[in-house]
Amino acid sequence: MTLIDASATIDPEIVEGILEDGRFTLGERGPEPTLELLATMRAQPPRVPYDPIPPAGVVREERRVPGPPGAPEVPIRIYRPERPSSPALPAIVWMHGGGLVAGDWDQDQPILDELVSHAGCIGISVDYRLAPETPFPGPVDDCWAVLRHVHDAADELGVDRARLAVGGGSAGANLAAALALRARDEDIPLVHQHLVYPMLDDRQITESSRWDLLVVWPREMNAFAWRCYLGDRYGTDDVPAYAAPARARDLSGLAPAYIHVGGLDGFLHEDVDYAQRLTAAGVPVELHVFPNAPHGFEMVAPKARVSRTAHALHLAALTRVLTA
Repeated sequence: MTLIDASATIDPEIVEGILEDGRFTLGERGPEPTLELLATMRAQPPRVPYDPIPPAGVVREERRVPGPPGAPEVPIRIYRPERPSSPALPAIVWMHGGGLVAGDWDQDQPILDELVSHAGCIGISVDYRLAPETPFPGPVDDCWAVLRHVHDAADELGVDRARLAVGGGSAGANLAAALALRARDEDIPLVHQHLVYPMLDDRQITESSRWDLLVVWPREMNAFAWRCYLGDRYGTDDVPAYAAPARARDLSGLAPAYIHVGGLDGFLHEDVDYAQRLTAAGVPVELHVFPNAPHGFEMVAPKARVSRTAHALHLAALTRVLTA
């Protein structure tokens, strides 16, 4: 294990944002992850409260779509232009972060409002079930049910099924990568997978996964989240690629990818390795690594210059794909 003094190495503007946020410590080991701590995390007020009033030109609608066999319906929130440019628009199915154990769809309201405003596309946010109450495959099955519904009901939804994408941040990017794999395997064409510091590998075998960063998403919390998600499979060889996409042996034929990650993120090496493997398999990849940035840096320090740069890059990448 390598101890990195986060307070000495993280971009000073991100440190300022972390201290202002007040939810994270720097250089101090937090409490041991437990179900009680998870309940406390879930009960915290949102970092960015949901704004029920959409920006000019954007409308939102909430629906429920059929869930996986034997499971409840899945809530979705649809973001669309008030005046669509055509009867069928490109669309992205988006999953929120939170380690597969926390978070909710409200946290992605700002980016989806902005994306729809910029690209004139449709955004579909998924309120998937969380672990440990619903371990794998429940969350990814919820998201697959939504993607399948969007594809099959494209005409009714005003979606161009030939221009479908998936995306998300952290755990949401895990689910997006899993959907990209399953879409390839079950013949739903995707034009893009958008992976923002994705949580891809349960094994924690890379160099960065062993860093003791003591900030934002420490290795102990990552292991706890994977245990919640995988249950008895955790620590075994019986973990499917749809649960941990880094375990996929064949990455050929996948949708082109965008990946970005901080240089001080525990996910750094698993994300860069995934990008390299995608490239080796013939999949186009746009990869950005932001020095001195920890996991979730845009979330905890949105005003930092590096956060604004990362935000602009990934919004531009999405806009290019969804207006092509």
